[in-house]
Amino acid sequence: MSTIPFPALPATIEAALTARGYAEATPVQAEVLRPEAAGRDLVVSAQTGSGKTVAFGLAMAGQLLDGHGKIGFPEAPLALVVTPTRELALQVSRELQWLYGNTGARVATCVGGMNPSAERKVLQSGPAIVVGTPGRLRDHFERGALDLSALAVAVLDEADEMLDMGFREELEAILDATPDTRRTLLFSATMPRPIEALARRYQHEALRIATISEGRGHGDIAYQAVTVSPPEIENAVVNLLRFHEAETAILFCATREKVRHLHATLQERGFAVVALSGEHSQSERNQALQALRDGRARVCVATDVAARGIDLPTLSLVVHVEIPRDAETLQHRSGRTGRAGRKGVAVLIVPFPARRRVEAMLGRAQIAAEWQEVPGREMIATRDRERLLGKLLAPTEFDEADRDLAQRLLAERSPEDIAAMLVHAHRARLPEPEDILANSREAQKERHRPGFEDTVWFRMDIGRSEGADPRWLLPLICRRGHVTRGEIGAIRIGQAETYFQIPRALADKYAATAARTGQNEGEEEVLLIERSEAGPREAARTNRQMRPSRSNADHGFLKAKPPARGFAKGAKGHPGSGAGPHKPGKPAHKHKRKFKHPS
Repeated sequence: MSTIPFPALPATIEAALTARGYAEATPVQAEVLRPEAAGRDLVVSAQTGSGKTVAFGLAMAGQLLDGHGKIGFPEAPLALVVTPTRELALQVSRELQWLYGNTGARVATCVGGMNPSAERKVLQSGPAIVVGTPGRLRDHFERGALDLSALAVAVLDEADEMLDMGFREELEAILDATPDTRRTLLFSATMPRPIEALARRYQHEALRIATISEGRGHGDIAYQAVTVSPPEIENAVVNLLRFHEAETAILFCATREKVRHLHATLQERGFAVVALSGEHSQSERNQALQALRDGRARVCVATDVAARGIDLPTLSLVVHVEIPRDAETLQHRSGRTGRAGRKGVAVLIVPFPARRRVEAMLGRAQIAAEWQEVPGREMIATRDRERLLGKLLAPTEFDEADRDLAQRLLAERSPEDIAAMLVHAHRARLPEPEDILANSREAQKERHRPGFEDTVWFRMDIGRSEGADPRWLLPLICRRGHVTRGEIGAIRIGQAETYFQIPRALADKYAATAARTGQNEGEEEVLLIERSEAGPREAARTNRQMRPSRSNADHGFLKAKPPARGFAKGAKGHPGSGAGPHKPGKPAHKHKRKFKHPS
């Protein structure tokens, strides 16, 4: 991150910066200190981790300090900083406390989860700067504990997230109660229309400052994109975590439901993982963050809003499990890593249908991402060996007890056995990687494995509309035909049916066995399995026939719905059921579909 010498500052502020090792300004700090920015309202777009807290602390010094660089004891707060989350408010308070430590200023913090009575006492003691979250600040103001009549500067930090979290009413109530002469500094990673409207209403001839466009997180962040089939997204997450083995990683999801599901999935697979979303209480958030900071957890699954204000120095991996809604969100999520000169990796998991959209998003953000395959077992095993060798060969101090134990082990086992046991013990603590199905467009083409030069297509009467998934279809295909996984060729899942290949030498036996096992299922309705001359081309034709034309759809015709899960496609009159057309006046029977998903 490029730096610039600080301009002349009050002696008290200069001393604080020097004591903290600040020799030069970051780009955003230099921009807010330009002569043309002095005293003006500002709209600032800055990357997370760019030093923006110190930036607005420096920017508002001119309205707070006297000629001697002091503040004294004001009767009412002079500066108000509003942040979206408790964690960010506490972080901002700590920064402003050391920055203004020599000025005599006191900083009060007002956030949810704290004792409101204690906060009111602090507000009555005459703090010059108040930092807080919108809901708690509004509550103190309405109760008469927070006096905004003398406010000289109002700072909205992470303004876009405060609006996304639904704090518009609180922000407007707070700003409406401040003097019209106040200076308003609006810091926002993204600039959607609601932010533009807020700026127009509460700012006057604001100066726009944008430092994100210079590199927007490129410098210390390596962007990667991996393509997957949609059912393989969670397996891709597992393998990415195992491949990188980051000290701390954040996985971004779009909804709290996805956070909940992925958190449970990773826990089941043996990862030390915590979750952050809107459904978690402040106490649960605190416990999760503390677990990440002290190393008890290494993975955090979070929504965009819940991750705001998180400061994790060891964070080196960001995974976009669900694609960000726009380029700015992509950069802001990714900006959680690669901070303060550290290197980080940001990985996008991209389902095949979304690749073009993601490429366009990366182009708008001027990000050159490296497109890769999801790491497989062999790649992860190679990485594991490299990491393990580095760990075991690193210099280590031993005490006498350790050496005595080592002598006893050598007396019982060979050095090779002891080394192998040590390697096994380290590997046993690592979650198992997942087997990823072929997922690139090239790999999706026909594979000519030995024995699959001549194959026969078979058809099953289930597709995506009824939740067809290779992870349970493949065992079912094997069970119905008494074959192994190695005897199954390509699998193609369509909207209403699935096709798979069997070597021609096994085709007759497979067809007979599948028919026989289908009859032996008792009352359970079975999936139809039959030969198909056309193969997947028939599926493509069927999908086109099921898709309504624009004209018909516009007039309300052909509103085809996929069959409800749990009901049979084999009911009378259904294509492929073997039954004749449904006769008027006679209800068609719906049998519950009870095919077994192999566990």
